[in-house]
Amino acid sequence: MAVTGGILVAQAIKKAGIDTFFFIMGAPMLQSESTALKLGLRGIDVRHEQAAVMAAQAYCRLRNRPAACMAASGPGTTNLVTGAAHAMLDCVPVLLLGGSSPQDQSGREPFQEMDQLAMMRPCVKWAERVHHAERVPEFIDRALHIATSGKPGPVYLDLPADMLMTEVEEDSVIWPATPFDIDDRPRPALEQAKVDAIIAELGKAKQPVIVTGGGALWSGAGAELQTFVEKTGIPFYATPQGRGIVPDDHDLSFLSARSTAFREADLVLVLGTRMNYVFGHMAPPRFRADARLVRIDIEPREIAVSRGLAIGAVADLRTALGQLNEALAAGKAPDYSAWTDKLRKKDVEKNQASAEQGGNNGMPIHPARLCEEVRDFAGRDGVLVVDGQEILNFGRQIIPSFKPGHRQNSGTFGTMGVGMPFGVGAKVACPEKEVIVLHGDGSFGMNAMEFDTAVRHNLPVIVIISLNGGWTGDPDHSRPGRDLGYTRFDKMAEAFGGHGELVENPEDIRPALERARAANAAGKPALVNVVTDWRVKSTTFAFTRYTT
Repeated sequence: MAVTGGILVAQAIKKAGIDTFFFIMGAPMLQSESTALKLGLRGIDVRHEQAAVMAAQAYCRLRNRPAACMAASGPGTTNLVTGAAHAMLDCVPVLLLGGSSPQDQSGREPFQEMDQLAMMRPCVKWAERVHHAERVPEFIDRALHIATSGKPGPVYLDLPADMLMTEVEEDSVIWPATPFDIDDRPRPALEQAKVDAIIAELGKAKQPVIVTGGGALWSGAGAELQTFVEKTGIPFYATPQGRGIVPDDHDLSFLSARSTAFREADLVLVLGTRMNYVFGHMAPPRFRADARLVRIDIEPREIAVSRGLAIGAVADLRTALGQLNEALAAGKAPDYSAWTDKLRKKDVEKNQASAEQGGNNGMPIHPARLCEEVRDFAGRDGVLVVDGQEILNFGRQIIPSFKPGHRQNSGTFGTMGVGMPFGVGAKVACPEKEVIVLHGDGSFGMNAMEFDTAVRHNLPVIVIISLNGGWTGDPDHSRPGRDLGYTRFDKMAEAFGGHGELVENPEDIRPALERARAANAAGKPALVNVVTDWRVKSTTFAFTRYTT
């Protein structure tokens, strides 16, 4: 029996355990797309390829497994670039499949010819072109292993049109001896000497802190991390998207004392996160100059480039924490109660000061008031996506997270426009969970048409827009190109077949959110368009949680 390269693409991703792909139909990928649907994969056709990658990222983060994107050649693949770069900076294992012009016409200016491989290489962990149809499964298997091994990241395969249309005999196809299995990823352990050294560091410390992030998420180390926190009694802090790996309301979570904890810690345990700008590179003035650094990371290069480490260990975090928990069980736990009492007192003081600023009943609505309403409305198990500028920062301060992967935002790359695609991907990944997308009006416009995707695919999400009439808060009205006007996005939602409301009074926010939830229960996506104060800048707000 003969089979084409295009059919093999679909068969290979199916055998690798991928059950969902995001795409926009187009040549030369049509056969792969239609075959994937026939094989039972769920295909979510979006309105922009950038959104396809972003939706796949949200899916990956919640399911802890790869999703695929397919794009046509030329502009279809160039549109993947921003999503790919965002996934690369956020370490998300998305499989990108881009059609390309026929390789047998290379250099003759066939339709949509360009060097897509060179374009994608800086934006992904690995990129390659498949020249021979019989090797399609081999390359997809290799791509998925690279995407999920070590520090995760997106991968790209370039699929020329003539290769996709080429027929080969089935017995000539090179299939992997063992199908890809995400649960069979490498999990290197700590050397016993490293375990002993880390335990010794805990014994010498008086004021330690744990800093964690996405590595704990991808390792599936949430339970082990919480056990480690509770066995040691060490306060913990997470990156914005790492929030919820251990619940924000845990007894050892002192979010409002973050600056004090970093500034005074004598031991910093960097567990599964990067030493980048998010945490001030773990360097002065944000951290003590003489603080000792212990770092565990799956990626050898992360350890190699870390400055000032007392201990650096290459290991899977779930495995490593299991070893440390076992070692702690065999001895006496350190006593950091004086340190935690100090942070607890600071946390309470800051939270009281913050509470006094809340309850703002002014009009236009203060963004902090909107975030408080969302906080009080949202359930513990729901997924929260936040995208924008002012509303992103306010939401980061005010709205807590309680579950791993359930907090998604603009990430390390600071990409605006991720909100609606993330909401779509999150609802595809977790249809049983409530998904709330809190959007700025500027960022919403970038991928607003994905609300149509949510309607067409019966993905009932709640979208809340902070409508301050422009890109940022602008009290002096001095920023060029800032103004966008007060667009009736609620009317747009209704036109697409969803539920829409405009809210101008703060007392009306909660009733509108309840009606949005009721619309979701009836299968409709909902959009609540909330007019907020254009003068308010997040940098003028007394932050008590987190700021870059």
